[in-house]
Amino acid sequence: MESKAVHLALAPLDRRQSETALAIARGTARWLRSLGFSCLSEMSLPSGRRADLVALNARGEIWIVEIKSSLADLRADDKWPDYRAHCDRLFFAFTQDLSCDLFPGDTGLIVADAYGAHLHCDAPEHRLPAATRKSLMLRFATTAAHRLNRLHDPQGHAEFLNEV
Repeated sequence: MESKAVHLALAPLDRRQSETALAIARGTARWLRSLGFSCLSEMSLPSGRRADLVALNARGEIWIVEIKSSLADLRADDKWPDYRAHCDRLFFAFTQDLSCDLFPGDTGLIVADAYGAHLHCDAPEHRLPAATRKSLMLRFATTAAHRLNRLHDPQGHAEFLNEV
């Protein structure tokens, strides 16, 4: 019997992500979960930017991971410094094909593939102000809840598809 279930991505895919970027995100998210973080991909930030991965743990720490799938991807990106205002630690995740020397020295570095990741260099901590942390935690929670609700009732959320 053929299923009539609606197929819906848990995270918004805008078709700009390469297979390599999706693999890096998957492996990095697995690694972050092993550290006790919950992860959301492609989360909108209050600045209007959209972070590749946002991770939140039980202590309320917020990490952002910017995925870089190639040297061209890294060179074309000038928006990553804006993410600092929205996290306690900022990381780049990339494949072992890229050299760590290419990345800014004041960010953490994660080497990843589709199956996992490892920390190459830890990120310096820049603690968020309490009000910013609360705002981001609420945004994280509502984004996650909207995505789960869309799984249960995809047709009931059509007007909200661009929201999260």
